[in-house]
Amino acid sequence: MNRDKKAVIAVLKDATNILLTAALGAVALLLAFLALGYKSLKFIADYYETLVWSLAALAFVVLAAYVVLFLLRKQAWYRLIFCAIVCADVFALIFYAICATGFITKITSIEALQSYIDGFGAWAIIIYIIFSYLQVVILPVPGSVTVAAGVLLFDWLECAVYSFIGIILGSITAFAIGRIIGYKAVCWIVGKDDLDKWLDKIKGKDYLILSLMFLLPMFPDDVLCFVAGLSSMTWPYFLVMIFITRLISCFTVSLSLDLIPFDTWWGIAIWIILFALVALAFYLVCKYSDKIDAFIKSKFRFLTSTGSDDKKDNDKK
Repeated sequence: MNRDKKAVIAVLKDATNILLTAALGAVALLLAFLALGYKSLKFIADYYETLVWSLAALAFVVLAAYVVLFLLRKQAWYRLIFCAIVCADVFALIFYAICATGFITKITSIEALQSYIDGFGAWAIIIYIIFSYLQVVILPVPGSVTVAAGVLLFDWLECAVYSFIGIILGSITAFAIGRIIGYKAVCWIVGKDDLDKWLDKIKGKDYLILSLMFLLPMFPDDVLCFVAGLSSMTWPYFLVMIFITRLISCFTVSLSLDLIPFDTWWGIAIWIILFALVALAFYLVCKYSDKIDAFIKSKFRFLTSTGSDDKKDNDKK
């Protein structure tokens, strides 16, 4: 009898998991349909039916994959799909909000974004800083677009300062989210023991590469803040590193956009050369990464070491 009762409970739990996942998927799909219904952009209006049917087909495939993997007990895979569906809910909610408020029509170009922010008058500075913050944490807008709009709104120095304030606060928030929520989410998917073993193997090796990616403009440094939170990078090192790299990037990008035009042949040539130099710098740093990594660890040990590291050193002594 007890065995039958346990079997029934197990079946109910499985059914509940599947139904919960289906419900979350349905919420994401509903929000996406409602957002598309506003037809805020010409692309959405022209391809509305195609987008609706494509999203419906994608939702069906994802949910079917979840059910199959769940029944096959492929825990890491079906949990990964579940997390993806939860993320889809968040993005669908944001997409619905910016469509329902008409905000999506304001960020289709740098000039439109400039006009939108400038319309707030004396509050434009606060709005711009908040937008720079949200651009890191939740908004799918490249940082270069935000800075470029700021250069049009203010002079390059003011733009650099305001961008830096918003972006540094957003970066710290993203790192905290990655450190607190991201670790637990990955633990839930792959298992704590496996994750800790993997992080222990790469411990310390991620400092150089992540720092370089934050400094160079070709990488999605906003996303990297979440990744850094999941890595072995310590809070002190991240705070110092993000302050320096964001300071350099905000001021150099603002000044460059103010001085180097995109509508002249020599301006385009300079931008090509700059990107080539950045690519070369990245290659050289990767080539000599071991030596540079050892240098960073030796000179900034107080930032890269943790309490557990110090304890291990004392035990060896």
